[in-house]
Amino acid sequence: MLNKKIAELLNDQVNKELYSAYLYLDFANYYADEGLDGFAHWYEVQAQEERDHAFMIRRYLLNSGEKVTFAAIAKPDKTFANHMSPLEAGLEHERYVTSLITAIYHEAFAQKDYKTMQFLDWFIKEQGEEETNADDLIKKMKLFGCDAKGLYALNQELLGRVYAPSATGPAM
Repeated sequence: MLNKKIAELLNDQVNKELYSAYLYLDFANYYADEGLDGFAHWYEVQAQEERDHAFMIRRYLLNSGEKVTFAAIAKPDKTFANHMSPLEAGLEHERYVTSLITAIYHEAFAQKDYKTMQFLDWFIKEQGEEETNADDLIKKMKLFGCDAKGLYALNQELLGRVYAPSATGPAM
């Protein structure tokens, strides 16, 4: 059994990850409406990854003898002024998720819960990658997005992203 506070934080994180998937599907909808199918695809894949993260944490809780409880998933409330807005919101959101994972890790450290710390190590690394990917996409958009041909090429590049379930996720 996990420490009660750690179990609560992880349960909460399951919902936060599902919200992330919901948010990224909302971004995908925006880009689909704008005719940018590559950007839409990129965020659809991102949503699948976030869903996977929720499932990993859920499985960890279950394997630790904890009851998993779901809360309502909030409706995304972002509105976008331009094609850059979802990208910036995505980076901001990834930084927020990093802070949540870090807070859980901090509590696990305080409780000397080494098993949970080891489980979260993968998520810490993953969040670093998520932030880098979001930042790189913003940089590319700044470089190429103002030019129609550049935007088209970037959109085509994003169409090539392939969803691959994590084979290296945390041991559960």
